[in-house]
Amino acid sequence: MAFQQQLLRATPRLTARLGAANRSVLQRRLASTENAFVKERQAVKEHAAATTELWRKISIYGVIPALIIAGVNAYNLWTQHWEHWNHLPPLEERVEYPYQNIRTKNFPWGDGDKTLFWNETVNYHNKDKTT
Repeated sequence: MAFQQQLLRATPRLTARLGAANRSVLQRRLASTENAFVKERQAVKEHAAATTELWRKISIYGVIPALIIAGVNAYNLWTQHWEHWNHLPPLEERVEYPYQNIRTKNFPWGDGDKTLFWNETVNYHNKDKTT
């Protein structure tokens, strides 16, 4: 019985010593650069770093200038569009054709005549006026 108690008390110390020795051998073996797995993992890390750097450069030097150019183009088109609207006659004087603003029943909001996306500066509808 005393032998068993001594053995049970000594077991954690023995396993710790043996485990540390085996662990250090295993760690040294896996940390070796001759290991194929370690070489492959290192290659993957290098590739990931290079790819990350490539996409960072593409994002900074490619995407941002493209967004700026697209924004300038959109602004120019927007101003040209509204310059064109300045040359048109007022909304009340424009011809309203029968196919425009067809109403078979009233809308359930407002006065029932204006659509959900009605814009007073662009849209005009006179119920009494047709061609």
